[in-house]
Amino acid sequence: MEKISERPIKVVELFAGVGGFRLGLEGWKGKSPSSGYKKKLNLPYKVVFSNQWEPSTKVQHANKVYENRFGQDGHYGDDINKIANPDFTPKEVKDRIPEHDLLVGGFPCQDYSVAGVNTKGIQGKKGVLWWNIHKILEVKRPKYVLLENVDRLLKSPTNQRGRDFAILLATMSDLGYDVEWRVINAADYGMPQRRRRVFIFGTHQESVVKIEKTEDWIENSGLFAKAFPIMRKGQSKQLKIFGNAAELSESYDQGKFLNAGVMCQREVIMTDFDSTYSSEDKNSIYKTLGDVLDSNTEIDSTFFVNKDKRLRQPLIKQQKEETELSYLSTNARYEAILETELDKWKYLKGKKAERRVSSKGVFFYTEGPLKLVDPLDKPSRTIITSEGGPGASRFKHLIEVKKGKEFRRLTPKELERLNMFPDDHTKLEGISDNKRAFFMGNALVVGIIEKFGKELAKRINY
Repeated sequence: MEKISERPIKVVELFAGVGGFRLGLEGWKGKSPSSGYKKKLNLPYKVVFSNQWEPSTKVQHANKVYENRFGQDGHYGDDINKIANPDFTPKEVKDRIPEHDLLVGGFPCQDYSVAGVNTKGIQGKKGVLWWNIHKILEVKRPKYVLLENVDRLLKSPTNQRGRDFAILLATMSDLGYDVEWRVINAADYGMPQRRRRVFIFGTHQESVVKIEKTEDWIENSGLFAKAFPIMRKGQSKQLKIFGNAAELSESYDQGKFLNAGVMCQREVIMTDFDSTYSSEDKNSIYKTLGDVLDSNTEIDSTFFVNKDKRLRQPLIKQQKEETELSYLSTNARYEAILETELDKWKYLKGKKAERRVSSKGVFFYTEGPLKLVDPLDKPSRTIITSEGGPGASRFKHLIEVKKGKEFRRLTPKELERLNMFPDDHTKLEGISDNKRAFFMGNALVVGIIEKFGKELAKRINY
């Protein structure tokens, strides 16, 4: 087996955000995310190059946090297209990206279709960041790749299900990588947030980690199987991906990809599954929403909902006849009348059939009920990017401090804990609480990277 314990596993972190992958692999000050950064993390990873850049944003807030926490050495805080443009020659890229063993990154789910193939290689749509990753893989050929994305990648776009993921798999295969993927809900594995994301691991065919195209690899012997146990559900599905990127863009018709699978030399086997993680194995310091709550009694008043604060003017929401709201009552004309700030929260989170008018006429906009307050004895709902700000929202978290009397939103520190970041990781002069919440809505659950990193290190003989 490959023995590289005399040196660190060198990592390139792309689209770094505020450093979720790095924290999972390196820890913080040598301490483990799953322990709340109290116990030592014995992993051999070292980030040698990182990149963070938010297109069309004047102030690079995430990059400011990243550089403050990890320093500027080896970090490129500018547009990745300036150093790894898909149209660059290999020579133009080679010296700008250092040699590394593992490339990681959480990249946007975009339209990966291509117009054709020119003499320089794949000609993808401008601004689609997958092609920057592809260019680095093409030139540097790191042994391993770990990527994260929203799980809809497996079935996008809506008019050609599975096409985008097929393009990703085919182009990785053509560069010599075998791939396994898994949709992971962090809460299924002892972590405090219900956050589903697809993780994609590629291993170069010249590396020591050899993926086997079998159901046993998916369910028992693979890296994801060991780190995140499952039980196969239903029948597996097999297919082979034919054609180059342009041909797949035009004619892929084999449907969406299932939640777990492997691809070796373009041959795919995949399945759906149930998590089989044992509650006895849940060793994360944070497991539920209640576990992350800040014991500080001096939480800023802006996070509290003043249940008695009256609106300047009542809001009237006309409902479809016979509609029964979840937390408010309607009058004889089926109108919901919102008079306080708390009424707005109750209305937005509840069942409704609201009368609206469009250019096509009158219609009723319906939504089912959500819980008004989030239960503290379970993992939280998914953090969204609009979590910040005092305004009432259907999707922001709301907790009950005093039964029926006092309610508040989650603080940035609590949102960081839901993603298993260090306390106040994003607290920095010039970074608002709203922006800190936005960071966490974009981030991953760091404990997932820690668990996978441990399994990968075992496989390459650390």
